[in-house]
Amino acid sequence: MALRVSAQPFTLVSHVLAIAAAIMVLVWCIHFRGGLAFEATNKSLIFNIHPVLMLIGFIILGGEAIISYKALPWRKEVKKLIHLILHLFALILGIVGIYAAFKYHNESNIANLYSLHSWIGIGTICLYGIQWIYGFLVFFYPGGSAAVRGESLPWHVVFGLFVYVLALGTAMLGFLEKLTFLESSGLAKYGPEAYLVNFTSIVTVLFGAFVVLSVLSPSHVEDDFTYSSI
Repeated sequence: MALRVSAQPFTLVSHVLAIAAAIMVLVWCIHFRGGLAFEATNKSLIFNIHPVLMLIGFIILGGEAIISYKALPWRKEVKKLIHLILHLFALILGIVGIYAAFKYHNESNIANLYSLHSWIGIGTICLYGIQWIYGFLVFFYPGGSAAVRGESLPWHVVFGLFVYVLALGTAMLGFLEKLTFLESSGLAKYGPEAYLVNFTSIVTVLFGAFVVLSVLSPSHVEDDFTYSSI
């Protein structure tokens, strides 16, 4: 299915929303939550790495990788390489972000993997890794035959969007879980921090929506979006 509107306005809005979401999560974790650190006596600083890397690294870089074919004016081979590298960075930063959450839990004597957020999150990062490995082997190196690439491409796109929507849903569960914990500990429900977290979630959802719209819309120029080995 493709929309009759060019992808260009959707990709531009996606970029703006990505910048807004990145700024908002940094303001939350640095200004309201005290900063970021892998080693600290205040263990909350370790946890703060988790939402920053999962949103900026996993959600935003992953989204930018998805729309790279529609947003960039360069040759298909160049866009494919950027698509591959951005997804790899997103995967690596996502893994580091999950490590930060485990490190925080372990050093704070908090149980791991007890929530729906954590269960879906682990499943999502695993599916993301499988998707990247499959895409690398079939579309990049060593590369499948033209028939294999042609048959795999629609499933690669659909499965990629499915995993990305899962990542967005997991992020929403994470924002909700953390804000609920904070409010249970005395954070004002209608205070500036609570509003910031909720609006960050909304902007993240909108970013994801425009990423999907970009994928479903035709490029503003005629281009061959079939995959071939480099």
